[in-house]
Amino acid sequence: MLIAISSKGLDIHSSVDERFGRANYFIIYNTDSNSFESLNNETNAKSSQGVGIKTVELLSSKNIDVVISGNFGPQAFSALNTAKIKAALWSNGKVSEAVDLACNNKLEFCTEANVDGHW
Repeated sequence: MLIAISSKGLDIHSSVDERFGRANYFIIYNTDSNSFESLNNETNAKSSQGVGIKTVELLSSKNIDVVISGNFGPQAFSALNTAKIKAALWSNGKVSEAVDLACNNKLEFCTEANVDGHW
């Protein structure tokens, strides 16, 4: 399984970013190989509009199964559903903690956006 976690930094010791579309980085964690890569999202984060959708397109191109972040707006959430990427709300610590929660099935998945667009 591939998990994308919005991150404030480039490794699993970084803090989870509460922002989804405007997160500068995503850590892509592969549960099969217990490895990770950093994904730069700065171009999308600095866009003036359509940020959430552009970020979903980027993650979809990496075949992500689950994304973890602190907030999902309505357009981003809709795009995630269309791409069949599950969304989980969590941003209370480090990326490594988010990975542990995901691997131990301790995350709750969203059924709808939790913030309005452009929050």
